[in-house]
Amino acid sequence: MVKIVSVLQNTTKIILGIDPGTIAMGIGVIQVKGKSLKLIEMDVLKMNIKLDAYQRLQAIHEKVVTIIKTYKATDFAIEAPFFGKNVQSMLKLGRAQGVAIAAAMQAGLAVTEYSPKKVKQSVTGNGNADKTQVLKMLQSILQFEGEPRTNDASDAVAVALCHHYQSSNLILGASAGKNDWKSFVANNPERVKK
Repeated sequence: MVKIVSVLQNTTKIILGIDPGTIAMGIGVIQVKGKSLKLIEMDVLKMNIKLDAYQRLQAIHEKVVTIIKTYKATDFAIEAPFFGKNVQSMLKLGRAQGVAIAAAMQAGLAVTEYSPKKVKQSVTGNGNADKTQVLKMLQSILQFEGEPRTNDASDAVAVALCHHYQSSNLILGASAGKNDWKSFVANNPERVKK
């Protein structure tokens, strides 16, 4: 356990989180160095609705490739599409997600997908939290002010943060063997409000 923790504290991870969309794609990049978290980028790729679907997919691919190269991303996380009643919207969203995933895989990154409920649960402790609650928690944890241009951007940062918490829990949780509040508070002091 000590060796795993000391190795984790000395490594730097750059996590790219994506909230997929064909009109607006959220982009969130965070840096994890030991227990220190830092917001690197919170943005949205807005696409011209006059472009055809394939041009928008190309723009998504190019943007993801650029972000991965620019920040030297080590981890890639993407929000899974929620299941709606509009089949056409689901197909378009699935294509956008697939293109982003392909860009990450092309760069040699492992892909992890999280449901919207899992993202909210990881960031706020409540899987039914609204977007305002998620944003407030992100501002508290990552120490930034102001509001993003769209919810897509903050959603992408939440996906990246969720990935950090989930991957940390897999490594530390398996070793610790505890899944109670006392262990959670001890392992996540930055998430406790005083």
